[in-house]
Amino acid sequence: MAKLTEKYESLIVLNTKKGEDEIKALIEKVKKLISDNAALDNVDEWGKRRLAYEIEDETEGYYVLFHFTSNPSFPAELERVLNITDGVLRSLVTLQLPEAEAPKAAEKVSE
Repeated sequence: MAKLTEKYESLIVLNTKKGEDEIKALIEKVKKLISDNAALDNVDEWGKRRLAYEIEDETEGYYVLFHFTSNPSFPAELERVLNITDGVLRSLVTLQLPEAEAPKAAEKVSE
């Protein structure tokens, strides 16, 4: 039987050219969207970081990680909204695996 709720995380990268006030407004908009449709567990602002490669001629982005619990249909809607939101350079929503199911790192084999 499928679970009714799952734990997810969403990492978004915001355009730093928008300014501090607009970045805060975008974060609040995403918080409200998640809170209205899911249980927001944690918000972790990583701040401004250098991008691995240029995105839309930008070399820096403002990173924010959201942890939330929702039904399986909400993450698709969240991705859709983030993809059309001005100021969001990149976003990714992933399912968090429980510790027991998480893949374990391969042990180093000595030769």
